[in-house]
Amino acid sequence: MKLSDYAKKLGISYKTAWRLFKEGKIKGFQLPTGTIIVEEKQEYEGGNRCIIYARVSNNASKDNLERQAQRLKEYAIARGYKIVDIVKEVGSGVNDRRAKLSKIFERDDYDILLVERKDRLTRFGFNYIEKLLSKQGKRIEVVNNSMDDKQDLLQDFISIIYSFSAKIYGVRRGREKAKRLKEELVKDA
Repeated sequence: MKLSDYAKKLGISYKTAWRLFKEGKIKGFQLPTGTIIVEEKQEYEGGNRCIIYARVSNNASKDNLERQAQRLKEYAIARGYKIVDIVKEVGSGVNDRRAKLSKIFERDDYDILLVERKDRLTRFGFNYIEKLLSKQGKRIEVVNNSMDDKQDLLQDFISIIYSFSAKIYGVRRGREKAKRLKEELVKDA
């Protein structure tokens, strides 16, 4: 089928479909005339049912939550995954009591848990979650593997400080103390 028809079928723009084709995320070939023909069957071997999990830390970032979910949806469609559910959650990555994420772990109707970055799933213990899901025949697919380890480590450290400060001093004072600490750490880095 033509790329333009494929884009309409998936509900994405032609420009997005063309970009995904050029990145190799949509399989197909280009005719000498320039027309792009897309292979209609594109599935991940071993199961292609996915749940999209998008998370932001606070309500001020809610517009980013929608954009994150949309990017993940486009990625899943381009890979030929069957989207079972799109779960959006507002909460700290350090918090281990996120209700929506817990419900995902209890479900059996998916093969892939799709997240934008590791820290969108959790700040700590990512490898443990990955191993446990693997035992259930599921996998986590991280779309954007960040290579800035120093920045990630700094953000993890700030998240821990904020979490403990909020428990000790209350949310507002904890946020202020974490903000001041972040400013000092960034200034020194």
